[in-house]
Amino acid sequence: MNVTPDEGAHRTRARRRDVTLIALAAALLLTGGLLLALGVGRQQPAPPPTAEKGGPVATEQPPATRPGARSPAPSGKPRTAALPASRPVSITIPSLGVTSTLEELGLGKDRAMETPQDPDKAGWYRPGATPGAVGPAVIAGHVTWNGAPGVFFGLGKLGPGDRISVRRADGRTADFTVDRTALYPKDRFPTVEVYRNLDHSGLRLITCGGDYSKDDSRYAANVVVYATLTGSHGRA
Repeated sequence: MNVTPDEGAHRTRARRRDVTLIALAAALLLTGGLLLALGVGRQQPAPPPTAEKGGPVATEQPPATRPGARSPAPSGKPRTAALPASRPVSITIPSLGVTSTLEELGLGKDRAMETPQDPDKAGWYRPGATPGAVGPAVIAGHVTWNGAPGVFFGLGKLGPGDRISVRRADGRTADFTVDRTALYPKDRFPTVEVYRNLDHSGLRLITCGGDYSKDDSRYAANVVVYATLTGSHGRA
């Protein structure tokens, strides 16, 4: 079969495009796998060990959250322009009466996100976005510890319109409004939805929820609160 120069050039460009698409797909699969691996660790901030192991045991259940609970997103308030990056210092959730300084969480030896050392404090995932900057900032906290409520014990009660404020090292406070709260089984954690790139400033609060198994020393699910930056105050 004879091929004209134009047809040959067209086929060469097509082959190059196919190679590029295959490479892109492979990269996305690799990234997805990494996100899943990170997500599995990051989604489990508070499984207390059992008393038989000599550690704390959870004896109280957090307030119920409907499985997969969803509400219109974003919330009624308009988004506000993102702020420059700045390390978060503390978090306040007025409707829950929560105010906590923030520990910094990295990745442990098992490539899972570290958990706050103090059950009464929340922790910010340092490799991720800073609250107020573009992207999904992640803050995790314990739900129960040693039979007592942890800092995020009531997280599942948050609903659309509730406010969350994060004070930052630059003197600004980023104000977020809750879009929705959801409960996910740990084996169906929506890694992409929680950690995907955003074109605005978002916040994800994560803790454990659902039933607690003493045999497995873990909760069956995770509570995730999705929020969007809707204001800021203070001076940088």
